[in-house]
Amino acid sequence: MPTFREAVEAKDAAALEALLADDVVFTSPVAFKPYQGKAITAAILRGVLRVFEDFRYVREIHDGAHHVYEFEATVDGLKINGCDLLTFGADGKITDFKVMVRPLRAAEALAARMGAQFEAIKADALG
Repeated sequence: MPTFREAVEAKDAAALEALLADDVVFTSPVAFKPYQGKAITAAILRGVLRVFEDFRYVREIHDGAHHVYEFEATVDGLKINGCDLLTFGADGKITDFKVMVRPLRAAEALAARMGAQFEAIKADALG
């Protein structure tokens, strides 16, 4: 099975989903409350893979079960910088997934793009 970074860089949505714990909690940079569960988190990640352009990781920090991946990408022509903060359980599955992004204009563009497809994301999560 590929690592998290390998799955993201390959845009391998199935591998990403396989890395998620059933009860994963996903905290979005643009939503008020966290999402709970593998199905909705996987659907959101598939949406993100469609929205980000020129995505690349520029730094990794690991401390036991905690991993931080700093990334750069483009959304609607705006450069975005962010971090994926992950916690892995004893079984190697992601139990907590938090994303933070900057600057504000790029975060707003991300929110608009993700919001435009959110009904499709919810339908995707329901299978």
